Amino acid sequence: MRYVELMRDKVPNFNRYPFSLTAVSQLEHMDFHPRVTFIVGENGSGKSTLLEAIAVACGFNPEGGTKNFNFSTKASHSQLHSYLKLAKGIRAPRDGFFLRAESFYNLATNIEELDSGAGGSRIIDSYGGKSLHEQSHGESFFATFMNRFGGKGIYILDEPEAALSPSRQMALISRLHDLVMDGSQFIIATHSPIIMAYPDAKIFQLTNRCEEVRYEETEHYVVMREFINDHKRMLGILMGEDVI
Repeated sequence: MRYVELMRDKVPNFNRYPFSLTAVSQLEHMDFHPRVTFIVGENGSGKSTLLEAIAVACGFNPEGGTKNFNFSTKASHSQLHSYLKLAKGIRAPRDGFFLRAESFYNLATNIEELDSGAGGSRIIDSYGGKSLHEQSHGESFFATFMNRFGGKGIYILDEPEAALSPSRQMALISRLHDLVMDGSQFIIATHSPIIMAYPDAKIFQLTNRCEEVRYEETEHYVVMREFINDHKRMLGILMGEDVI
C-alpha cells in the first residue's frame, strides 16, 4: 500500500466517534513506508481504530485473520473504513494477515470450529499444527508469526507485543526483517519501544496531531530511557517519596 487518505469532505461530524479521535480528526494523508510503518500514541488516541479501518478497507475481517475469515463474534467495528481512500501499488500481495491482540482468542476459536468440520486440510497446520488454545497467549502469537506469515504479503498488526516477553519481541524483529527481505510490508500499531526500533521505518506519532517522528523522539522511547537510566529516581517521583 502506498498511502491512506481520509475523505474529509464526506465526514458527517468531527465531534462524533470515531471522527473525534486524534488519529482520525488529524488525519489527512499518510504515506506508508514500503517496508515498515509504525503508528504510535497514547491509549485512547485512536490508533487501533485507524488500523482496524485500514485493515477492513484492505478486505480483512475486522476481528483479524486472513481475507478468507468472515466470522463475527461482536460487530463492534466502526464505519471509518468507508471514509478512507487507500492507494495500492501495482504489485498485488501474495499473502496477508490482520493480527489483533484483543480478538486473537476469537480467531483461534474460529479456526478450531472450521477444522472440526469434515473434509479438507486442517487450517491449524498452517499455524504450526498445534491448537492455538493449547498454547500460552505469547506462544500462539509467535506460532502465527513464524508459521502463518508466508512472505511477499501485507501484514497489519495491532499491538503484537501484548503477549510477548521482551526477548520474544526482539525475536519478532528478526522474523519481521526476514519477511521484509522477502518482499513484505508491515503496518503496526504498538507501544513497544523494542519493536518500533526496527531501522529505516516510518513512525507516525499521535499526540494532539499526527506527525512523523524519529524513533528517539517518540514518547515511548523517551519515557523508557529515563526510567531505565534512573529507575530509583523515577520511582521516587511516581510514589511521592525521596530517592529509594
